[in-house]
Amino acid sequence: MTTEDAIHAAENRFFQALLGADGETLRAVLTPDFVLIDVMTGSEIPGSALVDLVGGGQLVFETIERIDSRVRVYGSAGVVTGQTRMGGRYQNQPFSAHSRYTHVYVVGDAGWRLASAQGTPIAAPPA
Repeated sequence: MTTEDAIHAAENRFFQALLGADGETLRAVLTPDFVLIDVMTGSEIPGSALVDLVGGGQLVFETIERIDSRVRVYGSAGVVTGQTRMGGRYQNQPFSAHSRYTHVYVVGDAGWRLASAQGTPIAAPPA
């Protein structure tokens, strides 16, 4: 397996954990100091909060369409950029987002783990 393949595998585990509301897998794929910059609000969300929200059913991903992605490797770090369309519910309020994202992975004893993620909304084209 190439380094790019290993990072793609970690990326797949991340998205599957979101869709499956699998807090344990999510915790395993995130570094202990993981930080998410939220696509909807721009706020910083620690990994422990994301795990609790997803695992506890407060944040539910009903669909995640991965449109494209690209992996670049820099030694023991990998950067994945891509585009998604997501839909679900946060505290029973529906949400949808079309965004570009950047994920930063680092490798260690536990393999490739997600250290940071940031989403940027893609605005609808002007009418």
